[in-house]
Amino acid sequence: MKTAFIFPGQGAQAVGMGKDFYDNFDAARKLFDEADDALGYSIKRMCFEGSEDDLKLTANTQPAILVVSVIVSELLRAEGITANIAGGHSLGEYSALVAAGSIKFSDAVVLVHKRGQFMQEAVPVGEGAMAAIIGLDDDTIIKICAEVDEVQAVNFNCPGQTVIAGKTSGVESAVDKLKAAGAKKAVILPVSAPFHSALMAPAAQKLAAELDKVEVTDAAFPIASNFTGKLETSADDIKRNLVAQADNPVKWIACVEAMKTFGADTFIECGPGKTLCGFNRRIDKTIRSLNVEDITSLNKTLAALKA
Repeated sequence: MKTAFIFPGQGAQAVGMGKDFYDNFDAARKLFDEADDALGYSIKRMCFEGSEDDLKLTANTQPAILVVSVIVSELLRAEGITANIAGGHSLGEYSALVAAGSIKFSDAVVLVHKRGQFMQEAVPVGEGAMAAIIGLDDDTIIKICAEVDEVQAVNFNCPGQTVIAGKTSGVESAVDKLKAAGAKKAVILPVSAPFHSALMAPAAQKLAAELDKVEVTDAAFPIASNFTGKLETSADDIKRNLVAQADNPVKWIACVEAMKTFGADTFIECGPGKTLCGFNRRIDKTIRSLNVEDITSLNKTLAALKA
């Protein structure tokens, strides 16, 4: 059996996430405390008690999800469940790199906090948007986006679900055109910036400067890169891809296919939500997908693996 750990991105957050881990495991307490020290504010208080609005701010969301995701991977490791390969959706790629020993946890927490700030600063709130396009093929989506100024397909999540991003007026125009072209649904997403679009170029530049201050080492096992859709282990490639990832599309279908080709037959989603398990079902129904987001799901997944 080859196991892939997969890590969620922004949108999976929920107030209360990680609390039962913190209450029951020393390893979880240690990582939350380490994150608080690195950030200079209490991410655990925000996760456990914070308002939904505060947690939704991208500079808070990103470190919060990373902390909970890394805790899950550590708890699985403590139970003898280790990854042979890993990947993460957008922000989740940083969690995967921590799990693979490529980036130190405390460095990653600060990096994704700054990444969130840079992304929000790149496009003022209200000027950028994202929309999920359901039930239309990627080629048609790409073609129609090319006809609209400053709009592009940015998340290739699974067959039948692709996300577009760009200037708000352009996204609204593209949504109308995509519906007319046969999309079953086109939903404007409740996000504060057009992530992974070319409009994020200023964020990518600032992120490159921050990554230069951090030690990035070769990964202990292959990581599926959002930018290339291929498996990477080299520190230089990882660093380059993380910068490019900020203002380029997430090739999630390609990431899952690369992990499958490697031989992964069990995928464990580590962190809040079950979004990636849902994508897996659309990509390949034969993939065995499990998730761990709290103690109940941890016990259920451990029981399934031992069976």
